[in-house]
Amino acid sequence: MKQLTEMVIRHKQGQMNGIYAVCSAHPLVLEAALLYARQRQTPLLVEATSNQVDQFGGYTGMTPADFRGFVCRLAQKLDFPASQIIFGGDHLGPNRWQSQPAEQAMAQAETLLESYVAAGFKKIHLDCSMPCADDPQPLSDAIVAERAARLAQVAERTCRAQFGVADLAYVIGTEVPVPGGAHETLTTLAVTAPDAARATLAAHRQAFERQGLGDVWPRIIALVVQPGVEFDHTQVIDYQPQEAMALSAMVASSDTLVFEAHSTDYQTPQALRQLVKDHFAILKVGPALTFALRETLFALAAIEQELLPASACSGLRQVLEQVMLERPEYWRSHYHGDEFARRLARGYSYSDRIRYYWPDGRIEQAFTQLLRNLTETPIPLPLLSQYLPQQYPKVRAGTLAAAPRALIIDHIQNVLGQYHAACQGEAPRSA
Repeated sequence: MKQLTEMVIRHKQGQMNGIYAVCSAHPLVLEAALLYARQRQTPLLVEATSNQVDQFGGYTGMTPADFRGFVCRLAQKLDFPASQIIFGGDHLGPNRWQSQPAEQAMAQAETLLESYVAAGFKKIHLDCSMPCADDPQPLSDAIVAERAARLAQVAERTCRAQFGVADLAYVIGTEVPVPGGAHETLTTLAVTAPDAARATLAAHRQAFERQGLGDVWPRIIALVVQPGVEFDHTQVIDYQPQEAMALSAMVASSDTLVFEAHSTDYQTPQALRQLVKDHFAILKVGPALTFALRETLFALAAIEQELLPASACSGLRQVLEQVMLERPEYWRSHYHGDEFARRLARGYSYSDRIRYYWPDGRIEQAFTQLLRNLTETPIPLPLLSQYLPQQYPKVRAGTLAAAPRALIIDHIQNVLGQYHAACQGEAPRSA
């Protein structure tokens, strides 16, 4: 928690620094992030969402304790100090149980908070903005804030019982983009009005005080708002600083608070730097990292097809398509249009629903075979130039091995490099 509060203090002192949050459970994404942070000797903020990880396992099959253990073991293997990992929980609230009556959903959410905090997650995003089965729609600020304060009380109690001290850092806010990108085609996007942000803060402060949590308020380090950034399946809504000027000025007057920006994936390096400058000092990134992973794997699969007979190839892309067709639950409600449009989206959409399928046994087998094939059969430089042009100069210069795993890590780190540069106030540079 101290690392986060110190980041906010430095930002408030005019350093225009920030921190990015890696929101992914994929081992190669996490490995790339840990290696990148180790090389630059910076802390790494790793976040799990309530969809990925919960007390029942979420879609990853991991509880919060499982996820933390998984990341810590990977960090130990890579010689990254566990003390430099900040674990965050994202969208913690009744989201997973919206189909239930509010009281039942909130009881589940309380257990969710207990499991995250007891596992050592220190950055907690309280999100009670989603209506439950018997709720009025839309929910009022007062109801949302009252539920957030109720969960904060559980979190504080659990933290004291588990660690002897309440040292959590909180993020609040209700105007969040849809996790993982918009489901519909976007044309315009409304930036949060300053008055709406003030109303959210006021409602939460009153609710916290009613729950006897007034002393917690200085540890609320960020408010989630909509700065005007989002992506759908084929396009990105880029940050327009002039549209967020009033919002940026509103938070500048606070001594302890910055903004947290969700769905910053695919923003330009210049936009990321401007977001941090405009006090959106916590940048969330997830799908863009697995999108980079997918890009590299598709490129490697194309190289494999050039080098080996069809009978020896992994067939990774074909296996992916087959599994996604057999198990459409992760993409069917997101991808629309005719069969051609849906096929294109399954492979290339910015929302990257493929990320839900990598743990599948058949896909994992094809992935392993692809890496084995291209380890045993060296990749010729001309093919590397054709299919992985960003990595080609590094291989030529001798700073990157032409090995499949190294190429994947490097491509993911190209994305991380943009976030690191933005949060350090630097010009973008390669990994």
